[in-house]
Amino acid sequence: MKPDLRSAWGNKVLVGDGAMGTFLYQKGFPVGISYEELNLTSPEVIEEVHRSYIEAGAVLLESNTFSANYDKLSKYGLESKVEEINRAGVRIARRAAGTNGYVVGAVGSIRAGKRANLSSSELKKYFTQQIAALLDEDVDGIMLETFYDVEELHLALRTVRKHSALPVICQLAVDDSARTLDGLTLPEAFRILEEDGADIIGFNCRTGPNGMKRALKHLQGSLVLPVSVYPNAGIADYVDGEYRYGASPEYFGQMARTFAEMGSRIIGGCCGTTPQHIAEISAALREYVLQPLPEPTLRSVERVTLQEHLGEDQRKDGGEPTLVDLVKERHTVIVELDPPRDLDIAKFMRGAEALRRAGADALTLADNSLAVTRMSNMALGSLVQARTGLRPLVHIACRDRNLIGTQSHLMGFDALGIDHVLAVTGDPARFGDLPGSSSVYDLTSFEIIRMIKQLNDGIAFSGKPLKQKANFVIGAAFNPNVKHLDKAVQRLEKKIASGADYIMTQPVYDKELIANIAKATAHLDIPVFIGIMPLASGRNAEYLHNEVPGIQLSEEVRQRMSGLEGEAGRAEGVAIAKELLDAATEYFNGIYLMTPFMFYEMSAELLEYVWEKSGRKLSPLFR
Repeated sequence: MKPDLRSAWGNKVLVGDGAMGTFLYQKGFPVGISYEELNLTSPEVIEEVHRSYIEAGAVLLESNTFSANYDKLSKYGLESKVEEINRAGVRIARRAAGTNGYVVGAVGSIRAGKRANLSSSELKKYFTQQIAALLDEDVDGIMLETFYDVEELHLALRTVRKHSALPVICQLAVDDSARTLDGLTLPEAFRILEEDGADIIGFNCRTGPNGMKRALKHLQGSLVLPVSVYPNAGIADYVDGEYRYGASPEYFGQMARTFAEMGSRIIGGCCGTTPQHIAEISAALREYVLQPLPEPTLRSVERVTLQEHLGEDQRKDGGEPTLVDLVKERHTVIVELDPPRDLDIAKFMRGAEALRRAGADALTLADNSLAVTRMSNMALGSLVQARTGLRPLVHIACRDRNLIGTQSHLMGFDALGIDHVLAVTGDPARFGDLPGSSSVYDLTSFEIIRMIKQLNDGIAFSGKPLKQKANFVIGAAFNPNVKHLDKAVQRLEKKIASGADYIMTQPVYDKELIANIAKATAHLDIPVFIGIMPLASGRNAEYLHNEVPGIQLSEEVRQRMSGLEGEAGRAEGVAIAKELLDAATEYFNGIYLMTPFMFYEMSAELLEYVWEKSGRKLSPLFR
């Protein structure tokens, strides 16, 4: 009778299997289908792949269930077959493994490094459904693989531990950096997973053998648990319409002994690997005598919990006072001026200069608001800063850029000295002026806040250390125009936990609501900039109330604006805004004025009203 899995890796280095997806691709199965569905439609193909790895020397097989969760399968209309596909995957692998092989249920990341907009409760539900099906088929253990951030892996591991004491192998997808995607050092990540009940922690995918060797070096002196490694066969190249991987089987054989000597107890392959790669690993380890893990050194791991890490908050130190510094001392006013939809910036720059003279503390520029194409706020923010000296505060929408573009964009802001940002989700592209364009949403507003904070720690989105730290002061958006204000505040608290430094609200048109917001947010320890946008006409009022998400006008305001157009409409809009400012300045030091239709004179008048009420005397430099 074979020993249990924990005993097996305690006595020798186990040889794992190789790639499933890329191997099926090489066999002619196209990209874009569900390889997990083949467990039902072509079980003989999946069994043949498993058998080829067993014949090559593998003793540990992963079920073909990597993406067999509700979220991934729903993209193919297979969400009703989660349990069926997972059960079939284990049974197929079990037949191929025979009596001497081991089968672990493979569970992949649902976010997959894209920071998908899924709540923790949804992730738990999807993990529970898949893991329960795998456990019901009597697997020898569970392999949680290709997780980019510790937060999601922590959640998946806790889900397994809630239902089973079987061995759990946890594998992160990192390159040769010293950190995970959510900014934890590898020793910190390993310690958290060890305390959650992982049996083996390691790496798979994203890099080849050399990158994993460098990642393992970051753990030397701090390893407590054994390690698993499943490298890619190098970097994929696209040649003659096909993806090809360059790392040879012989190279994998050479690296296998190195991995074993560095504490690895399971060694297999990921993308691009074949039975030939596994055969070379098996041959290299045939005579290998297991060495004990080195004792951890005293310097091993800083005691940082996952919750502490996710809630880290770094403020900008030194230099010119930030808006957060200013608003703690006095009334502080941010004014929004929309970038033009044209190539002509003359009026915009006149508006920026007028608002500077009126005493604005910052000029905030939206990021293609309402999904309507406008000039880059990076370019205009830099021009405003250079030509007027007014501080730019730029919005960053999750909609338009993937992870690569978002980090690149932020690095550009840092290089230009633009350090105040507002993280927003962004309206879906289909509602804008180019409805055929795609909405990216690699990140949620919570995640982009946390990842900008990561740049402040000198860590790239990939987890790699940067040569210097950014100094971003990060705002979060808040919509109080909702039925249940308490629930909106709870969502806001999560943004603060992610690292937001200040809050900017949607425009409010009800004095009573302003008082309610003040009461509901009184416990927060960061400033709130209450949004006020003067109305330009009766039509403008009705449009905002009925058609723009997140804006709701009181019945009194709608009646006062009804039928007014032109100068009369703008005059009444300013009068209403002044009344709202009376209420807002009673409760809040932070004011966020939004300029309608480039009527910057309206915002300038409201600025002067705020300064008159607060008794602030502007320097002649403002004039």
